Amino acid sequence: MGNGTQDDGQQRSMNHHAPRQRVVFGFVLAFLGILFLLDNFHVFDARAVLTFWPIALLVIGGMKLAQARHPVAYAIGGSVLAAGVLLTLGRMGIIEVRWRDWWPVLLIALGVAVVFKGQLRGHGSNPAQTSVESQVDLTVVMGETQLRVDAQDFRGGDVIAVMGGVELDLRNASMSGGEASLDVFVVMGGFDIKIPPDWTVIVKGIPLMSGFEDKSVPPANPVKRLTITGYVVMGGIEIKN
Repeated sequence: MGNGTQDDGQQRSMNHHAPRQRVVFGFVLAFLGILFLLDNFHVFDARAVLTFWPIALLVIGGMKLAQARHPVAYAIGGSVLAAGVLLTLGRMGIIEVRWRDWWPVLLIALGVAVVFKGQLRGHGSNPAQTSVESQVDLTVVMGETQLRVDAQDFRGGDVIAVMGGVELDLRNASMSGGEASLDVFVVMGGFDIKIPPDWTVIVKGIPLMSGFEDKSVPPANPVKRLTITGYVVMGGIEIKN
């Protein structure tokens, strides 16, 4: 009974991420539109505001930290947030930020992610795996992994791919409640997912210089729904059945 209650709570939490992400992304687009409109009418200098573009990294990093449920996600969210802080302070003239001085921070962040990845169970250390767990928790850093899920009560989970690839095969899986949610975070990587023919997929993620490609055939009578949320930066997601 306790596990069921906890899983339901996690599922509701994941389902609440998508509306919040869409609202933030929508406000950002509207704000940029207003800036450029005022700039075209010479009412306001948009470049003065766009100088502080690193604030976007603060938003993305903060939201990733708020959604994090394991150390790798905390490391990635913290790294993005730290980069946003440094670049914002640099734009404000408080500190001098030169890439030739700070580029090793990227190596530090990747190193921390790799260390935590090696200490966590079920994070894609094997080239091919099979799972019957109701939730997946996959992290790949500069590598590739394949996971087949045969769970009949699939609820969703988290997928992180940094300069790597993840292939998730759900064709033998099923849902007990009719809904599941996957939260993804892909940076310079790829995520391929295969779904059963009676599932429908709703993508609510935010692509940044990336693409979502849905090759799946919509079912005639969709009764099971998989929602994909999260961020894809310079990468891609492909869905097929």
